[in-house]
Amino acid sequence: LLALVRSYVEKSLEANRRSDSLYHSYNILDLSDGAAAIRRLPEMLEGQVAMLGSGQLDAQESLALLAGLRSSDLYRADQHSYMLYPDKVLAGFLDRNRIPGSRANRSALIGALVRAGDRRLIVRDVHGDLHFAADIRNARDIEEILDQMAVEPQLEALVETGRAEMLSIFEEVFNHSEFTGRSGSFFAYEGLGSIYWHMVSKLLLSVQETLERAVADGESPATVQALTEAYEDVRAGLGYSKPATVYGAFPTDPYSHTPAGHGARQPGMTGQVKEEVLTRLGELGLRVDDGQIVFAPIQLRASEWLEVPVTFDFIDVLGYSGQVDLSAGSLGFTFCQVPVVYHRAESLGVQVHLADGTVVDCPGARIGPDISASIFERLGTVARIEVQI
Repeated sequence: LLALVRSYVEKSLEANRRSDSLYHSYNILDLSDGAAAIRRLPEMLEGQVAMLGSGQLDAQESLALLAGLRSSDLYRADQHSYMLYPDKVLAGFLDRNRIPGSRANRSALIGALVRAGDRRLIVRDVHGDLHFAADIRNARDIEEILDQMAVEPQLEALVETGRAEMLSIFEEVFNHSEFTGRSGSFFAYEGLGSIYWHMVSKLLLSVQETLERAVADGESPATVQALTEAYEDVRAGLGYSKPATVYGAFPTDPYSHTPAGHGARQPGMTGQVKEEVLTRLGELGLRVDDGQIVFAPIQLRASEWLEVPVTFDFIDVLGYSGQVDLSAGSLGFTFCQVPVVYHRAESLGVQVHLADGTVVDCPGARIGPDISASIFERLGTVARIEVQI
């Protein structure tokens, strides 16, 4: 059953590919008597992130998607990043709830209601323009009013023949089926023209996972390099890569969103932080696989390595201050409050220094499940990890 379902899901994803190598994120299913039709909503960043993260695309397809994304209406050049949805011009307040004359003229029911001065459903303003009555909220309200009219002799036949058309006009005027919430109806927050930083960090993680799959699949160095550059391009749009004058806030602080024409807004520990912790560990090459800590750095930058010796201060698992002397050409960080020190070398190797002075060599740059578990549980049995790269 799952294999069959998966084949249909994959076919559905393939069918949503657009001519610009992006993917339709949402479809609207229109059902009518004896027919079914599909409508597409505009492009959305979350759909592209989902496709990259699905693992269905190969490396070249992923690069094509990223190139399409960079040249799409989702890109905001002033922040070198991506909006949730393309910006658009909203209708003015007085232009809303206006029934097009061409549609009203074809409806015998609307004509009869206007001539009779019946304002339960349709209201004509002082300029002669037609609108739905102000207390109507949704199609169910339309149905209830039509049901009331259907028992009135003078309207019974008109309601019977005009019910479907009236509901169709209501949907055309308000377009409820394509409503996506605040993102498509107002500004700021995660509204029109806004960059939602959590989704951008999800994009960063998906590109990184795509890069790691390409390496695991033995893709060419040129392809791996292209994916690395795509990752760096997305990363360059995040706050900590920008001066405060561009970001509009302290670059190291997480913010929810950046509306059009403004700097970052709504500070706090947003979901963005989670993905950036994961991507940073990925950049350093630390992964957890089957309960074991594994080192496979493929994204280390030349700028990561120290040019002069420094003392690395950290807080250990017991809450005490600790120090590690780092030489030039090394780098250090902590994982589960255990110091990890990278040294340049001819080949990859890992040594775990235990608190009792024992040194454990880890073949394949993989720390065994028992020691890995002690690190995860913060038992204090591991003093530091030395990695030769």
